[in-house]
Amino acid sequence: MRFGGAETGAAGARGVGSLANQRVWGWGRQPVGETELRRPERLRDLYAAVSGEGTALARGLGRSYGDASFNSAGTTILMERIDRYVDFDPSAGVVECEAGVTIDDLVRHFVPRGFFPPVVPGTKHVTMGGAIASDIHGKNHHKDGSLARHLLDFELLTASGDIVTCSRDENPDLFWATLGGMGLTGVVTTLRMQMTPVASAYVEVDIDRAPDLDRTLELFHESDENYRYSVAWVDGLAGGRSLGRSILMRGNPAPSGDGRGLDVKRRKERSVPKIFPAALLNRTSVKAFNTLYYRRHPRQARGAVQHYEPFFFPLDAARDWNRLYGKRGFTQYQCVLPYEGGRDGLARILEFVRRETRGSFLTVLKRFGPGEADSPLSFPMPGYTLAMDIPWRGAALESALERIDAIVIELGGRVYLTKDARLSAESLRAMYDRLDEWLAVKRRVDPESRFVSDLGQRLGLVA
Repeated sequence: MRFGGAETGAAGARGVGSLANQRVWGWGRQPVGETELRRPERLRDLYAAVSGEGTALARGLGRSYGDASFNSAGTTILMERIDRYVDFDPSAGVVECEAGVTIDDLVRHFVPRGFFPPVVPGTKHVTMGGAIASDIHGKNHHKDGSLARHLLDFELLTASGDIVTCSRDENPDLFWATLGGMGLTGVVTTLRMQMTPVASAYVEVDIDRAPDLDRTLELFHESDENYRYSVAWVDGLAGGRSLGRSILMRGNPAPSGDGRGLDVKRRKERSVPKIFPAALLNRTSVKAFNTLYYRRHPRQARGAVQHYEPFFFPLDAARDWNRLYGKRGFTQYQCVLPYEGGRDGLARILEFVRRETRGSFLTVLKRFGPGEADSPLSFPMPGYTLAMDIPWRGAALESALERIDAIVIELGGRVYLTKDARLSAESLRAMYDRLDEWLAVKRRVDPESRFVSDLGQRLGLVA
């Protein structure tokens, strides 16, 4: 049986019974931890799991890339069955649900009713509890911000066993510390969120092919404000005059009509074999794919109509696509650089990764709008955000990424903790200048550090 990123031999466990110690990992398949897994069926079981002895951490579907979703020091609580809907107000578009409800659940239930989640990441296989812990962002951040902007309130199970309502007006410091707080302030049980009305399940997409980084950024800035959604696929292995060449895909929600309804099309997901020959995924094969992918797109196309599935969740077409990197796995390095100095910073990072590592096999570039000023650990800030998937190769890669950290710190940027697997506590403090505010809330609401993750211990977020 598979628990998010964990593949175990346990099966058929119910209630809050222990599944014994199991090996677990995140989506990057490294690092690996060992933890006691508990899987509550209902909220009352969740309360019992948290009230036990030792440390605990809530885990959704294991789609954070590194060590954020497991607790090798104690218990990891699987939240996938805490997934019931509480209420929906169609006149206001407000949904109330438990934290184990996923983006996929929301899309399947509410697109036919004319609503779409306000913010979605690059995969639909994310629980809403995990989305809050990461304060997720999407292709529309430059217009609509992160999840925090659309969240009305949530209930938080704290270390004391109390259920605390958190909103902008009620316990606001805990509300903002939990958004982006990586699950270390408590366990979200239920939440209320504002959904976005849509007239169809489709997006009208404009496509531009950019020959280099400068043209990519020009296109972003020329007309991004005309689009709700904006993203660029970047050829992470191209260098020289082609450094940063990309395919920009920008779109707006499509109106209904001409066959564009509120239909939920379920794609047949292909499965990647559990034992995949990682040697097939190498610089030569990826470089050939990138060249083909770049050239098969037109220099310019307007008004292409795409269903939401391939536009928002292209990689979900391949189930367990992380297996393509083999048993050693990979790391995703995602950073944001302020606009001032950002262009040169992007060029330095892209060239460094291309030259000093095996290269980024998947590279994505987006623009951020204003971040959440009240949230100490929320990732987005105005600037360019670059995400790179790099095959893991141990200490050599760690050393290379530390040099990229230095560039990010120099320019006043930061790394996304949901994707991180190896950042140092010193670098974290240099990137997040309001860390002490977050730590003060953590100490107040969890003075004995009951909520612990491997990431939290590595970064000094828990005592």
